[in-house]
Amino acid sequence: MSSRSQMSPESLAVDLANLYREESYTDLQSASVRVLTPVLPDGSLDPARSPMYIGDTTLMTQMGPIPVQFPLEAATLEQAFALFPEGVRGAIERLQERARDMAREEASRIMVPGKPQGGGFGGMGMAPGKGKLILD
Repeated sequence: MSSRSQMSPESLAVDLANLYREESYTDLQSASVRVLTPVLPDGSLDPARSPMYIGDTTLMTQMGPIPVQFPLEAATLEQAFALFPEGVRGAIERLQERARDMAREEASRIMVPGKPQGGGFGGMGMAPGKGKLILD
């Protein structure tokens, strides 16, 4: 997926062996599950591949809303919704670990006297201890 932004329109090709139909299910409160059903190029179901389930929610943090998506290892829609809370917890743990890694990287930067000290946010530095991502 990350290579998509590096493709030129001339080199873009559709992978007809990897087509999916996407459906979305929600409880209209906090939980959404996307179901990616494998299909053949004619739109019929591809029995050789299994559907994929992706959890989707928005976490409210001190920094504002953060959209979160995570895979759900499920065989059915019902099972995907049963696994949803566990998936959210795992996604939060990964986000917190990434935030800790980013804070460590920022703290380990070499400070050169006479040069402006700024973070990666358009030159705006962060005060020590203020760069943590806290998910309530």
